[in-house]
Amino acid sequence: MTFQAYLDAVESKTGLTPRQLIAIAHEKGLDAPGVKAGEILTWLKDDYELGRGHGMAMVHLIQKGAPNEPVWLDGKGTKPTGEAPS
Repeated sequence: MTFQAYLDAVESKTGLTPRQLIAIAHEKGLDAPGVKAGEILTWLKDDYELGRGHGMAMVHLIQKGAPNEPVWLDGKGTKPTGEAPS
């Protein structure tokens, strides 16, 4: 499964785009230095019923930003066709 596939599944499960979840994490202070992955995973499980695998994809985005591969954060329905995501 690609990283993008994990993000698309997160959107399907939560109804929120990865970018929206990143913004909520920021509002909650979960992107601050020193926040442990477990805190983010607990929030994602409690509020959105996300499992560990999908949660860890979001932890990576929240703590480190996008991976080295191109990913689309604004929702699977808005992906440009015929272009690589950015």
